[in-house]
Amino acid sequence: MDKKTVGLIATIATVFLCGCPGIFLCIFGAASAFGAGTFELGEQSGQIPPSAGIPILCLGLLLMVVPVAVGFFTLRKKPQPVSSDEPLPPPG
Repeated sequence: MDKKTVGLIATIATVFLCGCPGIFLCIFGAASAFGAGTFELGEQSGQIPPSAGIPILCLGLLLMVVPVAVGFFTLRKKPQPVSSDEPLPPPG
């Protein structure tokens, strides 16, 4: 496989493995940060503190950056190296 195909596969894989969970963590973190998060643990239930939603939101944003970075670094066009077999100009 060529590098472009491998880069495309890596980008699609990171979208599913990092991007989608990142979106859901952002939604949950934003809801928790604004006070809409609740939990039930056995017979206990309560509100998730807003201070717990902010790190979850940041983690979700970091996970959403991973596919963008992988796509950028694997699918970008690298500059062509200067050919060294061209003749040098005659000295002045």
